[in-house]
Amino acid sequence: MMRGQWGKGLKDDLRLHDISGEAKMIGGDSSLDENTGLLTDKYGIELILDLHGCDASKFTRESFTAYFEQLCVLIDMQREDLHFWDDVGVSEEDKQTSPHAQGTSAVQFILTSSIVIHALDQLRAVYINIFSCKAYDAEVAEKFSTEWFSATDCSARLIDRV
Repeated sequence: MMRGQWGKGLKDDLRLHDISGEAKMIGGDSSLDENTGLLTDKYGIELILDLHGCDASKFTRESFTAYFEQLCVLIDMQREDLHFWDDVGVSEEDKQTSPHAQGTSAVQFILTSSIVIHALDQLRAVYINIFSCKAYDAEVAEKFSTEWFSATDCSARLIDRV
């Protein structure tokens, strides 16, 4: 996987910057319904972020809740139900210990789809998917997420859902 690689996106000539500061182009044109902000030429877009070298102290339910609240304001999404999957309330012998399983996952449903996070404590990594049939600024979402989790490395991809 290449760092900062972007697929076809929302706006012509939009420059995105990965964590190293290298500019990447998003190509393509999208049509929006002016009343709803929904995309009319595809079902939606999905931003996929792989963040590494993160501050694991941010991998809590409280931090995730605040992250979702602030992100949804920044990208103009209406929050709906929020669900967590973690070891809270699980006996010590039943807790996950594998680096690829120990951590917290959350699904923030939004009116137009969902935002999913998987955080792995031992790996200090966060995997985020932001999927919506309503247009949003992927650059803002990437920058905010990278800063929120204090990531030292970010791989980002934006894909069209058709």
